[in-house]
Amino acid sequence: QVQLVESGGGSVQAGGSLRLSCAASGRFFRTNNMGWYRQAPGKQRELVSTITSGGNTDYADSLKGRFTISRDNAKNTAYLQMNSLEPEDTAVYYCNAEVKTHLYSRAMDYWGKGIQVTVSS
Repeated sequence: QVQLVESGGGSVQAGGSLRLSCAASGRFFRTNNMGWYRQAPGKQRELVSTITSGGNTDYADSLKGRFTISRDNAKNTAYLQMNSLEPEDTAVYYCNAEVKTHLYSRAMDYWGKGIQVTVSS
């Protein structure tokens, strides 16, 4: 069974930084795309950033320049460096990964349980 475990969240003042990590564990062949989504209170879950296994990245337009996604394929771990945080970034951040459990299996979506990020003004 595949598990995604997020870490690195917490509380920070506006202008501060946090680095989130998402580690995939369990029995699987490989992870394809990995990404981060977030959901603020009363709002729908939204895309933050994605990264392919080859390192190609994509970001929500409003977050470009402040957030940086990266990954370590050997560790099956994705990271999200968040700088110049704003109160509007307060949300639960979810890790997502497309995982192939076997060489010839179709990649399936997995989600982490989410981690809270709170930015105070």
